[in-house]
Amino acid sequence: MPHWSIIVEFETQDGREDDVAALLGDHARRTLSEEDGCLGFEVLRPIERDGRPVPGKVIVSETYAGEAAVSAHEAGPRMQPLGAALAPLVKSRRKIFSLVAGSGQPEAGLTPEQLNASNDG
Repeated sequence: MPHWSIIVEFETQDGREDDVAALLGDHARRTLSEEDGCLGFEVLRPIERDGRPVPGKVIVSETYAGEAAVSAHEAGPRMQPLGAALAPLVKSRRKIFSLVAGSGQPEAGLTPEQLNASNDG
């Protein structure tokens, strides 16, 4: 089954990046510990190539075991309180759903047994 990824880009109210990142960081930790279908959850602070922070932006990157895990996450009890807490801190958000390339497919290449046998020559 292919893994699902969710990327959410938040545009924060002026100077509220730290507050948004803190709320999302707590949500990420709890999601990872409480939801078996969550495979990864990072809160990102975008930067310019020279390392300067991009003002007014916070991004989350989430990975789930599949669509059912995404649906369970979206229906979870923390989502409404999180949305209410973020509402005064965020101007907008953009959500992107994706399939993780190569997930759920057999890995290409030699198995360890085949690799060992090919080196026995």
